[in-house]
Amino acid sequence: MPDFILFAQHGWADTNKKISQLAHSLATPETLVIAPDLGWVNTWLRIEPLIAKVEKIAADAIAAHPHIPIRIIGHSMGGLIWLEILDRHREWWTRVHSLVLVGSPVGGSDLGRTFDPLGWGIGIARDLGKNRRNMATAIAASIPTLSIAGDSDSGSDGTVPIFATQFDRANSICIPNLKHADMKNHPAIAAAIHNFWERPAIAPVARYLDLTTQIVRTLQAIPGITDTHPRGFAAAKIFMTYPDGSTIRIGKNYLQVDRVYVGDPEGNCSYSGYVGWIDSACLWDTFDKLNQFRSTRELED
Repeated sequence: MPDFILFAQHGWADTNKKISQLAHSLATPETLVIAPDLGWVNTWLRIEPLIAKVEKIAADAIAAHPHIPIRIIGHSMGGLIWLEILDRHREWWTRVHSLVLVGSPVGGSDLGRTFDPLGWGIGIARDLGKNRRNMATAIAASIPTLSIAGDSDSGSDGTVPIFATQFDRANSICIPNLKHADMKNHPAIAAAIHNFWERPAIAPVARYLDLTTQIVRTLQAIPGITDTHPRGFAAAKIFMTYPDGSTIRIGKNYLQVDRVYVGDPEGNCSYSGYVGWIDSACLWDTFDKLNQFRSTRELED
């Protein structure tokens, strides 16, 4: 009888080789490891058939072992696939011991948005660019969740921005000097997962949100905003300054797309995102709203 069912899912432009090795390195001899191979080519097309395949495999395994707890690890798009599956199967939530997302662009992939800025459905780009932050937050409020980011260039793992991996109720950590491809099977990733498994917990709701965090959340609620790398923060023009020293800065990228940065009172970049041309008006409407919040008290109200 297995002690756990461990689902391990690879991501975009990949096979199951590396993530399967990671899963087996973490599993006990009694653990049932399931690491579906979705096919390298298939990961470039649409996410829905991939979700359906993993969902069917998972449903069969869960039905065959109705009393065995479940552990889930998803790398990159593999984590997004499992968010979609769990959103569709809330009846499984009480069975899930933990969910671990490794380099998953929960807030939407800026790379996907770059290839498909209007959401027309160019290959897998539209699916990767989808913002699943609300979905992930709802899941993490019931299932102990760990979201692991890598930082190879002071803001991302070279593919996924750190900001895109973060969401409420998840335990978020960032491992320095780690690139996206290396996160499939790396000793630092294995150690982080093992430590979380020893004491899985749901991150508490913050009793107080500082001003910087409130500004970030207001901006993240803008339709079409995409979390991105903080490069350009220092050179961006300060657009708004708050009494505590928090700032909103603006700039444009090489395509003249609006970029917005949030600086904390110490002058560090707390958020970076961009809004495409079709959603630009929403960004400036939000600036008008934030401009009225000239004190912490007003913003909290």
